[in-house]
Amino acid sequence: MLSVLNRQEVQFHFPFSNCEKIAIYTGFSGEFIRPLYESHRITIRQVVLPSGAEFLLTAVHMPSKLHFSEKSQISECINLANAIREVEEKLGHRKTVLVGDFNMNPFEYGVIAANGLHAVMTKDITLRRERMVQDKPYPFFYNPMWGHWGDANETPAGTYYYEKAEHDVYFWNLFDQVMLRPDVLPFFRNDDLKILTACSGKSLMTDKGLPDKDGGSDHLPILFTLNF
Repeated sequence: MLSVLNRQEVQFHFPFSNCEKIAIYTGFSGEFIRPLYESHRITIRQVVLPSGAEFLLTAVHMPSKLHFSEKSQISECINLANAIREVEEKLGHRKTVLVGDFNMNPFEYGVIAANGLHAVMTKDITLRRERMVQDKPYPFFYNPMWGHWGDANETPAGTYYYEKAEHDVYFWNLFDQVMLRPDVLPFFRNDDLKILTACSGKSLMTDKGLPDKDGGSDHLPILFTLNF
């Protein structure tokens, strides 16, 4: 992958990691992105840019619905939320960006629950920073992926398509998401978040308008920008 990426003018790096499910490539040296917490499916990195800007990057690849029940997925979200809060408390800030394949939609319990990821659909609610449940504070994430449901945009109605002859089918799902703490919102614009349908002139879609799992992946990638 590095040899292909480095055919361009920007030279990419592959920082050290013990996380088997996630690969992160950067346009800056690995010394600026330090792992603070890692497991088989989660990596939490402290990113300190050459400009001095700092934030936490949490990348995940959560278990698939093919192998995990809904209750098990919820438990994993609770574990993830606890891990993020512990690292935030150690560093003394909540400039956290959470991104990855959640294998859950934005409305599912593990994503929206207060003791889960607590990811909500509007900035106004997110800017309240946290809310109390049974005398315990739970911080918010903002989930801008809500705005990419259905036909509201020119891009596909989701990132993953699943159809089966059963009653409970959503067809398009938004498993691939980015979520942001309130302290990161000043550096993010919703217009800079996109579901990609092509890369370097190559379509990632089939003739039927579905993700091309043979020519690319069964998930469509998302692209977003943070202007620190």
